[in-house]
Amino acid sequence: MNNSILRTLAWTMMAGFTALATAAQAQAAASVVSMRGDVRIGTNPVALNQRVMSGTTLSTGAGAQAVLRFDDGQQVVLNETTTFRITDFRYREAEPRNDRAVFDLLQGAMRFVTGIVGSRSRNSVQLRIPQATIGIRGTDFMVALVNPAYMQVISGAVSASNAAGSLVLGANTVGTVASATSLGVTIPASALPGAVSGAFNGLSAVQLSAAATGAVGGAAGGASGAAA
Repeated sequence: MNNSILRTLAWTMMAGFTALATAAQAQAAASVVSMRGDVRIGTNPVALNQRVMSGTTLSTGAGAQAVLRFDDGQQVVLNETTTFRITDFRYREAEPRNDRAVFDLLQGAMRFVTGIVGSRSRNSVQLRIPQATIGIRGTDFMVALVNPAYMQVISGAVSASNAAGSLVLGANTVGTVASATSLGVTIPASALPGAVSGAFNGLSAVQLSAAATGAVGGAAGGASGAAA
């Protein structure tokens, strides 16, 4: 085999490896920037700073917590005994028309702080729970599933939509949705069950790094106030 053919083969193999690495990087959605306790993807333990792919389901054990930072600056805090799926996340800085951010909360409680996708492509962001689909409008909010579902908005606004219609919650408001066929209603914070109130206080007290949009930094004061 002559040198020309060898060089061609080497170049082809290098290009193939580069393409595979680029594809893998493109599919990654977030990094685990903070964690404690037992956090898993399937049966596999999660490591700090591990990259997480779109399509992944994460779960936290008793007493555990995880903070995910997405590639657009969005951040998610998972409470203990929570199951959360990154159903479809797509972000390219120069391609806003292809933005996509769909998530499923299957169990437990979480805090959700939007990033660039939530700022520039709000209709592309959805958090789905058994009782409703939550639309997000440049927001820092929390949700807990105890059947019914409970939501508390720290800043911005959310809409909880299902077969019965839509409930819009603004900053510093609390709501609940009983089922997929029941319209959500607002309630006073004092009406939250003790377990939900405790989860929300813990989630709102988590110190998050500044997001790419600056939304997290702006919400920090509201979070501290809610925790107090």
